[in-house]
Amino acid sequence: MITVTFIRHGESEDNLRAVWAGWKDAPLSELGQKQANALGHYLSTTRITHIYASPLNRAHTTAKFVHHHQLHPKPSFSVDPNLREQHFGIAEGHPWVPVSPLPDDTPVEELWSKNIFPMLYERSERFPEGETLEDLAARAEIAIQSCVLPHLQAKDVEGDGVHVAVASHGLAIGELVAALLRLDPEADHNQAHDGLQNTAWTRVKVGVRGDHDGAIDPAKPPPLEVKVQHVNQTEHLKELTDLPRLHEGLDGAHAEALAFFGGDRTRAGHH
Repeated sequence: MITVTFIRHGESEDNLRAVWAGWKDAPLSELGQKQANALGHYLSTTRITHIYASPLNRAHTTAKFVHHHQLHPKPSFSVDPNLREQHFGIAEGHPWVPVSPLPDDTPVEELWSKNIFPMLYERSERFPEGETLEDLAARAEIAIQSCVLPHLQAKDVEGDGVHVAVASHGLAIGELVAALLRLDPEADHNQAHDGLQNTAWTRVKVGVRGDHDGAIDPAKPPPLEVKVQHVNQTEHLKELTDLPRLHEGLDGAHAEALAFFGGDRTRAGHH
């Protein structure tokens, strides 16, 4: 079996502003850089063989911190655009709001014309020019084919096995783990792996079920065995004394926005 560790990016400047930020490319905040460095140091004793990162600054920089702390020989480092967060279209950069401040019967087109973008609850909903959660799920399946499945039959040169680290985003990681679980006919496909804190990691073991000889086609893999071992792990943040600043003085909507972008849509909208 191979090991896959999914890593959410550190706190970004947009996390502090509570705006719709999917493909909007904000850098890590000062605290976000400390979080990413703490994660890299924590994982330095864990041998990672391959790192894949979203091209968006906040995830890419987090992955670079992890890469920096790895011992030689360093893991390979690749960027995959399918690891990006959900794209929120015309809402990008505008304030995140859980519910409409106008009457319930106000047409959404009128809200959008006023740059008001309440949270979308259904997986099939999207803002103009953006993605639905179903679109994100389809993109996650492609990312799994590119970043995880090709390593199932690989052997590390030192015989320690393959460990793939994937640096991505809160909503995206929820869909990436779900995409892996769908490849296991015996897995609980209703599992949710959301509510991730900044730089939290989730670890999964992946192997092939039964006897399988020969090459594996990532586009048509055999039944897999997928075991989620750890979810939302943040031990590396315990020594950051300024970490509580992230939640100090936040109003309810801002705290809900943090939950939403960590992948916890239910808590974010109280729906």
